[in-house]
Amino acid sequence: MGIHLHILLLQCLISTFVLNAFAFSDETVDKLLPVKSDGYCSRILRAQGTRREGFNEFRLRVEGDPEFYSPGTTYRVTLSAASPSYFRGFTLIALKEGKEGDNDEDYAGNFEIIDEEDTQFMTNCPPAVTESTPRRRTRIQVFWTAPPSGAGCVILKASIVQKRIIYFQDEGSLTKRMCEKELSSEGATERPVINCCACGTAKYRMTFYGNWSEKVHPKDYPRRANHWSAIIGASHSKDYVLWEYGDYASEGVKQVAEFGSPVKMEEEIRQKGDDVLTVIKAKAQWPAWQPLNVRSAPSAEFSVDRTRHLMSFFTMLGPSPDWNVGLSAEDLCTKECGWAQKVVQDLIPWDAGTDSGVTYESPNKATIPPEKIRPLTSLDHPQSPFYDPEGGPITAVARVVIERIARKGEQCNIVPDTVDDIVADLAQEDKDEDDTPETCIYSNWSPWSACSSSTCDKGKRMRQRMLKAQLDLSVPCPHTQDFEPCMGPGCRDEVDASTCMVSEWITWSPCSVSCGMGMRSRERYVKQFPEDGSICQLPTEENEKCIVNEDCSPSSCLMTEWAEWEDCSATCGMGMKKRQRMVKMPPSDGTMCKTDLTDVEKCMMPECHTIPCLLSPWSEWSDCSVTCGKGMRTRQRMLKSPVELGECNEELEQVEKCMLPECPTDCMVSEWSEWSECNKSCGKGHVIRTRMIKLEPQFGGEPCPETVQRKKCKIRKCNRGSSDEKRRRKEAHEKRRSKQTREEPQDEQHPGCKMRPWSVWTDCTKLCGGGIQERFMMVKRRFRNAQFTSCKDKKEIRACNVNPC
Repeated sequence: MGIHLHILLLQCLISTFVLNAFAFSDETVDKLLPVKSDGYCSRILRAQGTRREGFNEFRLRVEGDPEFYSPGTTYRVTLSAASPSYFRGFTLIALKEGKEGDNDEDYAGNFEIIDEEDTQFMTNCPPAVTESTPRRRTRIQVFWTAPPSGAGCVILKASIVQKRIIYFQDEGSLTKRMCEKELSSEGATERPVINCCACGTAKYRMTFYGNWSEKVHPKDYPRRANHWSAIIGASHSKDYVLWEYGDYASEGVKQVAEFGSPVKMEEEIRQKGDDVLTVIKAKAQWPAWQPLNVRSAPSAEFSVDRTRHLMSFFTMLGPSPDWNVGLSAEDLCTKECGWAQKVVQDLIPWDAGTDSGVTYESPNKATIPPEKIRPLTSLDHPQSPFYDPEGGPITAVARVVIERIARKGEQCNIVPDTVDDIVADLAQEDKDEDDTPETCIYSNWSPWSACSSSTCDKGKRMRQRMLKAQLDLSVPCPHTQDFEPCMGPGCRDEVDASTCMVSEWITWSPCSVSCGMGMRSRERYVKQFPEDGSICQLPTEENEKCIVNEDCSPSSCLMTEWAEWEDCSATCGMGMKKRQRMVKMPPSDGTMCKTDLTDVEKCMMPECHTIPCLLSPWSEWSDCSVTCGKGMRTRQRMLKSPVELGECNEELEQVEKCMLPECPTDCMVSEWSEWSECNKSCGKGHVIRTRMIKLEPQFGGEPCPETVQRKKCKIRKCNRGSSDEKRRRKEAHEKRRSKQTREEPQDEQHPGCKMRPWSVWTDCTKLCGGGIQERFMMVKRRFRNAQFTSCKDKKEIRACNVNPC
């Protein structure tokens, strides 16, 4: 019953009769199921061919791999085959979920052709896209515009034709399901819709891990002056919004996004009064990325309560036009009336909509009128450092970790988060048990250092120990340093009932002016109010004068404020620390800027004890130094204790051999021999020449080329004599050949030496198709007056088994 039609395009997948057949190129698809004689598109959906399991080499992908679509937004759709697979034909459709494709209303959105030489709309089914030419291909791309709001979920489906197999599936890599994104306004950040039912308060620590580096984001990475600005944020109520997608940037957001200055943003936050519980601030990072064993990640602590249970923050990545990362209205209150234990979010950059630059170091170009805050995408501009022509997701530039470190007051959630969580809350700072892994061998603790505070203010003291052995490299060995709070000599450790506990001072805010004298402030918050109910008398805010760019004349430079001091270069004793600033604007009179950009000063850590070899853990092994065969790899560790503590003889680098798969070896052959004599004494014949295989190919190397070549030869025209003459000629020829073979070479042919007879011919190297044979003549005796060049071993080569295989 099957009718096999040889036609060129996959678009004519089914004929208009009950029994239909697929045809494309010069190949035929068999075993089609009978279908109803309704609409052409619906018959395509029910058509099937020979299938096989595990066809994951084909993939249908929508740019960015979204789970939701925005109505009216255009997406790039790619259909691809993983090497070495390919496909000859395809069909691509977009259906509303649950629809069969019987009517035009069943289809969702519209396709747009990118390359007319590769794709076209199907003649008998206009909503579908198919191939333009029947050829092998590994990838096609089209645009798809999402339907208007209200269309619901959409199913993108593809069929693939490869030889005699048709792949057409309802699930898996050839089907993509997307549902409409529900937003309160276009591009707006989803706002919390529930009130918090948790009781008491919770304290959190936010840690910011920057991942923006030349290794992870190599395109146009600014090697100089790359940094993260000071972090600014707050814990707040749902009635206050620092920033959100789909909204316009405030002046404070603009100042951070374009200049990295949090002063205005902090002012805006503090003006919100009771809507804000804690102002979140952390120091800037210069440069943007350093290993954690060199510089710790910036962190800040904050509190939340029932009404102010949201947390927002952001920081600028610089240099950039107006790009930032951060969280907006992160809700730390759970549906179970408790406080979230831990939140981890990877962050991609967003555009504040105030500057139109497209690269890290684009000149300032104000966006007029301002645009709404939006996330950056990989298709924004070809010059963007995050550009990807396939529209893939942007690799995260940072990660933020928010961990709950304490809960206070009566908690009203009935079911605890975890048992471990309760234990952590009950004994945060009273844990004296030694949790050192059994596989880590340490020295004894050194004596405690003197307290860093000589007054009754709170200080800290330190002790150290040395890691002697790490028996299991997979288990980290922590705690080589230990700190505890302390106060100066003669101060009482007992806390009076009327005493309140306060946090450490948060870093100074930026100066209020960019040139001349201004003001800056810092704050701390009350950690525990007096037990007797009295008011805490300790100040929680300090202000002082500050000077930035003393010289405000036309020949002066306009500088940024100094960044925070970096960590002390020493872990104990005397060290050095530095801070940096940048030139915001060179002198207006065109002169060179002579202001220092780096400030260095001494720093004193607790006194050192003789632990000369305080080492970091070994790094991971490096990649092998070769791509195939034998090579070397290395790993390193760092000396963490200061040099002045003494000489450390422990090795800081290890080298070991590594072995990768063998390198491919190509075939090697000798040069061609001379052409042999014609195999006929008259008439038409042929001559051959050969070459030898010196090295067979190995490990996937290039195969050997031909080793025998032949060509025609013609000596002279044969004379047709009597049979007796032919016989005599043949006998004479055989006699000459026999004599030449048996004859021992005369000494006059080899002056100065005596030669052994020719050896017998070796076996032919091939049974057919042309091989070679060899024989040898060796020197038997060399006379005293003989020259080496005239008396040496001989070798002859001849062709054999030249008949075709």
